[in-house]
Amino acid sequence: MSKLDIKNNEVAFYAMGGLGEIGKNMYCVQFQDEIIIIDCGVLFPEDELLGVDYVIQNYDYLIENKDKIKGIFITHGHEDHIGGLPFFLQKVNAPIYAGPFAMSLIKGKLEEKHLLRDAELHEINEFDEVHFKKLWVSFFRTTHSIPDTLGVAVHTPQGTIVQTGDFKFDLTPVGHLPGPNLQQMAKLGDDGVLLLTSDSTNAERPQFTKSERWVDIHIRRIFERIKGRIIFASFASNVYRLREASDAAIAQGRKIAVFGRSMENAITAGQELGYLNIPKDSLIDQNEINNYPPEKVLIMCTGSQGEPMAALSRIANGTHRQITIQPGDTVVFSSNPIPGNTTSVNALINKLEEDGANVIHGYVNNIHTSGHGGQIDEEFMLRLMKPKFFAPVHGEYRMQKIHTKLAEMTGVPQENSFILANGDVLALTKDSARIADHIESAADVYIDGRDAGDTVGNPEIHERRLLSEEGVVTAVAVVDLKDYQIVAGPDIVSRGFVYMHESQELIKAANHEVFWAILNTFKNHKHVDRRALNRTIISRLQKLLYARTGRRPVIIPMVTILNGDRHYENHHYRQPSNKKKANHEKNNNNNRKSHHQQRKNNGHKKQTVKKEPVGAGKNE
Repeated sequence: MSKLDIKNNEVAFYAMGGLGEIGKNMYCVQFQDEIIIIDCGVLFPEDELLGVDYVIQNYDYLIENKDKIKGIFITHGHEDHIGGLPFFLQKVNAPIYAGPFAMSLIKGKLEEKHLLRDAELHEINEFDEVHFKKLWVSFFRTTHSIPDTLGVAVHTPQGTIVQTGDFKFDLTPVGHLPGPNLQQMAKLGDDGVLLLTSDSTNAERPQFTKSERWVDIHIRRIFERIKGRIIFASFASNVYRLREASDAAIAQGRKIAVFGRSMENAITAGQELGYLNIPKDSLIDQNEINNYPPEKVLIMCTGSQGEPMAALSRIANGTHRQITIQPGDTVVFSSNPIPGNTTSVNALINKLEEDGANVIHGYVNNIHTSGHGGQIDEEFMLRLMKPKFFAPVHGEYRMQKIHTKLAEMTGVPQENSFILANGDVLALTKDSARIADHIESAADVYIDGRDAGDTVGNPEIHERRLLSEEGVVTAVAVVDLKDYQIVAGPDIVSRGFVYMHESQELIKAANHEVFWAILNTFKNHKHVDRRALNRTIISRLQKLLYARTGRRPVIIPMVTILNGDRHYENHHYRQPSNKKKANHEKNNNNNRKSHHQQRKNNGHKKQTVKKEPVGAGKNE
């Protein structure tokens, strides 16, 4: 699909990700031959996506229309808004526009992927304007849990389309940093907003999200009563929270050690841009921790979401090189588990408590507040923008649905709100809006590796799930197609299906089934090949194992074929008599014993026969 089914005078809004989900944000505004992209994020996989590192968008439509792309405009530096940039830039080298803190994080990502040299980067602020031939873009300052958050307004011939980015109305931000620019938002509303697309994450919470300063006060109070060593875990990108913790520690005369690469990068960027003010003599090397009494040390680390390789998890598991939990340690979790991480976070808290640490976490201790606005914030944004049409984004379906009801309460007619899915194309004029098309390619792409080409599909995910749930059974044999004999084997190997030493009767029956599966293939096929052998082995073994156990493991035949490159058109397999059948099986058993004895006598030396293992039958 290289062209949208819309009229020439219509402006299209569509999302490649970020609708019906929290993550993978990527929104597009298109008018004729110009496309503006807002954000390019990733989605972190749920537990059932085994082995998947990231979920990204399918970029096919944008690749086909790459000549129309004028730029990627970044609202802020969280992974669900910038994490996909390295993958997208491997396909399309589009200009990137971002605020100072987000740009610092983006440069680090691109440098790691060796993409920085060829990238076209433009640092912007809230008062900048970027003009193209038919479209132009302006910005407005918002507040979130990371510095330099911007809303994006795309000005089109039909009207202005506004994307809020992630936001809340924090009127008292920490460190005397600027608050949301209400005047800019109100001016956009007064000038006229055709379509508002707004953050729906906290649409279920009937509240005004508390200010970061509220957390700052409680962190200071908690630090004042802690006498031992403090281990502070937070999102590395939440520089406001890092500032609160470091300021409280410095006020107590504590030295600060930083652990975790993303945390180190965030501290460095925050220092350079003035969001953090940590004196050099307050930062100590990781190896100097033991040179100070516990009451004079603050450890800032990653791992607040229970990530197994993050610093805090390694500390709890005793695998960290420099730190172990000591009696009297206090671990502060200054975040709440994101969806899907609750189990791992609770397990980590339990392990820390078992090791002797005191753990402080969650809203109950007033050490965390959301970066997303609740219903009152969302209603306030709607009142300021006064949009003609509304489309909730950045949220699951139920959140989007609630958000449309809030829009109706603030004056947006019900028929003017649209709950879109990824790929839906909303076509707009100054007087109308309709769902005109759908981009079929707007689907999830699973990244298993570091590059855009390291992808796996649903069949691989399905096979991984089967392996994890049912296990695998391998049938190994060596056959000679000249004489139609089983030279060695068959042998059965089970992994994750049954414990072989306790299932000898089943393994013996499986061996017998594979043996006759091979003989029947010789009998029923004039020309025997690996495909026919694999198909018969899988079919008969599946039936046997399901009948005996009620389970369906993945079956992998590994058949080595001798003399397979020769054709014996005049050779026909003759079914042995009952007496010969018994002798045939006995001879083959003797062949197997002789084969194993020969390997034993040779010290298990590498065989000279070339083996050709093969995969599961359906892929053959």
